[in-house]
Amino acid sequence: MELEIGFCVEVSKHIDIMADTNCLVREGQNSCVVKCIHCESRVLSPQSATFLSQSHALPTPTQPKDQPSPNTEDLGEWWVVDDMFTFDNIGFSHTVGSTKYLVCADCERGPVGWHDNTTKKSYVALARVKHT
Repeated sequence: MELEIGFCVEVSKHIDIMADTNCLVREGQNSCVVKCIHCESRVLSPQSATFLSQSHALPTPTQPKDQPSPNTEDLGEWWVVDDMFTFDNIGFSHTVGSTKYLVCADCERGPVGWHDNTTKKSYVALARVKHT
């Protein structure tokens, strides 16, 4: 992984994000533009979300047919967005319990995160987005 002083360089989604978030986090916030990994749509501007390291299950992007409950993946690093209007571009699913899932508003792929209807906070998984 390379880091140019003063600039963000593209970080592949295939790297082990948990190994080094130093190039993505500055003063507790995202230092880079956050984009969809599929269509390059801009999801968040720099310094618009706070970093959180906490395990939470998120449904996997593809699901087998005729399964009673979704397959999930435990992810541990998130961008926390306090206000839904902070996003540059995001889509919300229908409510499931007290949760809405976040998808790219342009290509509708995801979920890239989740929105808690109780706290009104949104969580974007670092592993499901690209940073440039």
